[in-house]
Amino acid sequence: MEQTCELTILMPCLNESETLATCIMKAKAYLERSGVDGEVLIADNGSTDGSQEIARGLGARVVDVAQKGYGAALLGGIAAARGKYTIMGDADDSYDFSSLQVFVDKLRQGVDLVMGNRFKGGIAPGAMPPLHRYLGTRS
Repeated sequence: MEQTCELTILMPCLNESETLATCIMKAKAYLERSGVDGEVLIADNGSTDGSQEIARGLGARVVDVAQKGYGAALLGGIAAARGKYTIMGDADDSYDFSSLQVFVDKLRQGVDLVMGNRFKGGIAPGAMPPLHRYLGTRS
């Protein structure tokens, strides 16, 4: 895909209608506030809850990824990204899409990979099932 902007904010998506709008609005607000030339890209993995329509209605670009799985959605989104840089985060509102400047600054400095920590500062009660918190993700 040809680069046509500086930043793609990528969100893999499968039935995220409850939180998707919040994530898209935060990402779009960041782009507007920062002046970064960018796009919000939803890599949809077969949602049946209207996520695609929500995304398009809020001005996000949607790419359908037919191959099932989170990794496939992520790779499909990366392949479709138009930005020089891609920042990804889940569409479940567990990442703060309104605070991306530190990542963009590092990427502009030539850093190849910048990783955030969504657990820094704690995890809100009930925000993550114990199985995922203790077995699936080490903080």
